[in-house]
Amino acid sequence: MPELSDGSWTLIGVVIGILAVATLVGAIVLAVKVWRTRKMLDAMGAGGKFAFWGSIIYTVFPVDLLPDPVYLDDMGVLAAALIYMTRLYHKHKAERPLPEFERR
Repeated sequence: MPELSDGSWTLIGVVIGILAVATLVGAIVLAVKVWRTRKMLDAMGAGGKFAFWGSIIYTVFPVDLLPDPVYLDDMGVLAAALIYMTRLYHKHKAERPLPEFERR
């Protein structure tokens, strides 16, 4: 197996650093989107509250499935929670009766 030169190690380090920053930014964007849904928690019921708090705690908690420089698992949990909570909210919104002035 050929040896890697110092330049190759530097390139590998830069690529890993860029990927770590990109996944961190993605996780932060998803966490902000999930955090903004907290105002709709009453409409989502217990399942929505569990998904919200569970995803936030998983993201902040230091014990993860993958080490913290790799935020792919955090992004997956946040995205799944966001999708689930969005579906719950739309389901609740569809089941809510319209006020009289909106029916016309």
